[in-house]
Amino acid sequence: MSNSHSEIKPNSEEWRNIDWRKVERYVFRLQKRIYAASRDGDVKKVRQFQRTLMRSWSSRVLAVRRVTQDNQGKKTAEVDGVKSLSPEARLHLAGRLQMTGKAKPTKRVWIPKRNQKEKRPLGIPTMYDRAAQALVKLALEPEWEAKFEPNSYGFRPGRSCHDAMCQIKNHLKHEAKYVLDADIAKCFDKIDHQKLLNKLGMKGKVKHQIKAWLKSGVLDNRKFHETIEGTPQGGVISPLLANIALHGLEERLNEYIKTVPLKDWNQTQNKWLVKSKERRISSLGFIRYADDFVVLHKEKFVIEKCQEIIIEWLSDIGLELKPEKTSISHSLETNLFSNGKAGFDFLGYHVQQYKVGKHHQHKAGNKKVEFKTYLTPTQDNLKAHQEKIKSIILKHESSPQSVLIKELNPVIIGWSRYYSFSDAQTLGIFKGQDNLTYLKLRRWAKKRCKTIGKASRKYWKRDGTRNWVFISNEAKLFFHVDFETTSNPLVYNKVKGDKSPYDGDWAYWSAKLGKNPNVPQRLAKILKYQKGKCNHCGHYFYDEDVIEIDHITPKSQGGKDEYKNLQALHRHCHHQKTRLDKQSCQEV
Repeated sequence: MSNSHSEIKPNSEEWRNIDWRKVERYVFRLQKRIYAASRDGDVKKVRQFQRTLMRSWSSRVLAVRRVTQDNQGKKTAEVDGVKSLSPEARLHLAGRLQMTGKAKPTKRVWIPKRNQKEKRPLGIPTMYDRAAQALVKLALEPEWEAKFEPNSYGFRPGRSCHDAMCQIKNHLKHEAKYVLDADIAKCFDKIDHQKLLNKLGMKGKVKHQIKAWLKSGVLDNRKFHETIEGTPQGGVISPLLANIALHGLEERLNEYIKTVPLKDWNQTQNKWLVKSKERRISSLGFIRYADDFVVLHKEKFVIEKCQEIIIEWLSDIGLELKPEKTSISHSLETNLFSNGKAGFDFLGYHVQQYKVGKHHQHKAGNKKVEFKTYLTPTQDNLKAHQEKIKSIILKHESSPQSVLIKELNPVIIGWSRYYSFSDAQTLGIFKGQDNLTYLKLRRWAKKRCKTIGKASRKYWKRDGTRNWVFISNEAKLFFHVDFETTSNPLVYNKVKGDKSPYDGDWAYWSAKLGKNPNVPQRLAKILKYQKGKCNHCGHYFYDEDVIEIDHITPKSQGGKDEYKNLQALHRHCHHQKTRLDKQSCQEV
């Protein structure tokens, strides 16, 4: 395929010499135009820019890079057995990408669901189809990011589960509410193909190609099965297609709440007045993360009617609610339901309100709030976390202490960071997790040393001002309490409802990335110092970018592990910089 586009120089014949800064700027410029045209409702311009983007060489090499280098699961074998590609093979793949209207079957892989016995089916496409899907996603995502509803948070750039939890906390700030907590049954597997294609509004080759991916079928233990409905989990474009299918549900609920004559007591006029449409919409909370969602309102009849509307709306696209995971509860009162429980679970958090005494009440507008809203890890997640720690300790009964610490630390750090937007530390939950972990390690140490006194002296030492640190010469175990937590919406930098990375507001998005709870503290400091830019290419870090910490002067050349010798780089920039370091070292 000849390169008829001038956005990238002919030196792209060598994958390693591609100017990724030029590539990403060219692609983003087109994506920004697609986003702006979609916001303006100019479909003709949207399609024009999308065609230009998908034909460009820059978008093709970027799509290939994202599925072969940036993607964390890039070494998963597909139907054709391909796990990874050489630089030359990547370049060849980019050259032959095109919308053929055909697709190979996906490979069925079964993975266990978190804290459940049942397994989730994944459909892993071939490397070619992955790259082609990434190419189409580059064009489709900006269009739909301009349309998506503000309270949809799952599988969207710049949004996370912490944003969803912050929105829930905002809705429960002033009053207690009834909650519909629901889950869509087999969302990815049951979506009606024709309804989805109609909603996409695409024509020509792209529509035929997406249809081919939807109907490509799966190979499970070498047996072929047709796919007459659903989008395969594991495909690059599947989460976006699922969000498109579910788009419009929030707007349907808003249409309903506008018709409900809700009233407020007006102290000035000393009578009940009907709320404005804006206030009625704001009184209803709808927060969706992929196929999980909650609906919040202070009136129970509103929640029950919303459930009926949702069931009807979902049936139109071939979906239904999962009965065992759908329930109505109350955020504060325990005596309103037969199970005698208040609160609800969502995204691994338990949300519940507790009454407080008059000295702990606070004002919200003109009325006092007689409760506090707490976000904590669910009991299932607390148990699963300790089971994970226990299994690691048992696996390393005869391993050196440093090996055990290096495997435990990522588990403790990852779990603690996830609950960094919660009240886990305030309520002593993190301290409790540290105590349980200590008891397991104490048992591990006693088996090795026979007496607890000898074990304590050997494995626990003083570190700075802290006593009883599980530490060796090579590694130190982190505490859960090392990670500060708060569920205060004023502290957390929640995404604004109408914001998108495609709006080009890099100052906003780089600041949000630096404050993301999932970003390690060390990396957050470096990002703040670098003002959200990669030190190698000078491009702003994007939400989907893989960011790695690099030693400016490599350790092999005497560089130290200190802040002034550290920098944040894109993964592909890190690869280039490492190769240059090796070349310069060989020349010396």
